[in-house]
Order: sequence, then C-alpha cells, then structure tokens
Amino acid sequence: MPQPITMAQRPDATGGEALYVEYCAMCHGPNGMGHGLLGRRMDQPDLELREDLNVDFVVLAARQGIGNMPSIPRGEVSDEDLNSIAEYLSAGPHEVAQ
Repeated sequence: MPQPITMAQRPDATGGEALYVEYCAMCHGPNGMGHGLLGRRMDQPDLELREDLNVDFVVLAARQGIGNMPSIPRGEVSDEDLNSIAEYLSAGPHEVAQ
C-alpha cells in the first residue's frame, strides 16, 4: 500500500503544490480517502493528474464541499492559499513524485 504523501517526500514542492501537499494530499493523494471515493466515480481520481479542473471549480468545491468532501473554512485554509492550490491544480496534469 502506498505511503501518505508528505512534504518530506516532495521537498522541492513550492507554492500551490506545497500547499496542496500540506492541506489536500492527505485525502486526495494516492493513499487518501478522497482518492478511493473519487476512484469509483472518475477515470482519473488523482487531482494532480486531472486536466479538467479550473480555478473557480476547485475554490467552490473546497469552500462549499462536494460529495463526501466537507467544506473547508477560511480559518483552515486562507483565500490566498486556496487560490494558489486551485491555480496549481488547474494547470495540470502534473508529473508528481510518488
């Protein structure tokens, strides 16, 4: 079984990628619970490898929640950090360290 993604495994991550690893990869990485649920519904459940995400959708999904994903309040992830994450994901697909 793959190990959870951490910054120790991706020490060169910066900006939105580093924020994604910090806040999102625990669920949306290959070993996370979000990945398993998305895997039942999507051809590509790994958010970093998707090519159909846009900034507005990522922000909306994070702030309001979607499916089994809870809403993420501003006190947990700032608007600035969420926008950086959304910009990173919308620029995908990315080659990601495994």
